[in-house]
Amino acid sequence: MDVLVIGGSRYFGKRVIALLRESGHRITVLNRGTSPVPDAGIEHLVADRDDEAALESVLAGRSFDVVLDQVCYTPRQAETARRVFAGRARRYVMTSTVEVYEHEDSPVPLPETALDLTSVAVDTGAPWDDPAFRDAHYGEGKRQAEAVFAAGSPFAWTSVRVAHVLGGDDDFTGRLDHYVRRVRAGEPIAVPAVNRPATYVYVEEIAAFLAWAVEADFTGPVNAHSHGPLRTADLCAEIERQVGVGGRTVFREVGVGESEAGKGEVGESAVGEVSPFSFVRSYGMDNSRATALGYSFTHSSEWLARAVSEAVGAAR
Repeated sequence: MDVLVIGGSRYFGKRVIALLRESGHRITVLNRGTSPVPDAGIEHLVADRDDEAALESVLAGRSFDVVLDQVCYTPRQAETARRVFAGRARRYVMTSTVEVYEHEDSPVPLPETALDLTSVAVDTGAPWDDPAFRDAHYGEGKRQAEAVFAAGSPFAWTSVRVAHVLGGDDDFTGRLDHYVRRVRAGEPIAVPAVNRPATYVYVEEIAAFLAWAVEADFTGPVNAHSHGPLRTADLCAEIERQVGVGGRTVFREVGVGESEAGKGEVGESAVGEVSPFSFVRSYGMDNSRATALGYSFTHSSEWLARAVSEAVGAAR
């Protein structure tokens, strides 16, 4: 197949590209040109995905079996993609996130139907071009982007709602590294009084799932995560075990919105923003749909030690 990957030149994105190439697909990568493509044998198109005219120009005369969009963050970007890829793509795979469920608080794992995309208000007039606004409204941007495609698209589409990703010595997010450094130094880790478990996926597994999704033909949203939810304490226990002598987990309960620097300082968000992987709401996902479609996930216990080892090694 001819596959266009938008973004995706680092972390699990580059792993997806490698897997698709190994499967014999012809890969084209489109990005702004600030990051090199991961392999010299891959065709590289340069354009700003927010510039519709530039996209139309660079894609003139081109068509693809599948578009894998790794960097669709806003409803405005989704509307642009819907127009630009009309007649150019047979299928469109959007990499989405568990954060579309960020306002849920459920005693049971959430299926895809927990989010009614027809009820999501789409606001393309919001300041989505402002990086600070976009980062602060990450889940909302993804939610609205999905709603744009769900409202009607000229191609088959799916959104892969990716769980929290762990592993790899190239994890640029710094989230697991945050815990490694604090456990190693015995520094306090801020957690809410009631700290909920969450769903996770290993970096290699989400790459494999996305490659599988590119080759599949299902449509609509699908949750993607390993079996076995994890708590902050599970992550820290494994880190402490691997750090060895001197490593110590120190949890400090704080109010929602407080930072780890001390009480009275306001965190970035009132939802799950105490330390990176602690959550006041329970919005873990249910992967039954993906399983029914034929994908077999691993259990987090199979890869947690490896993911932590990679983070511990990278933090040295």
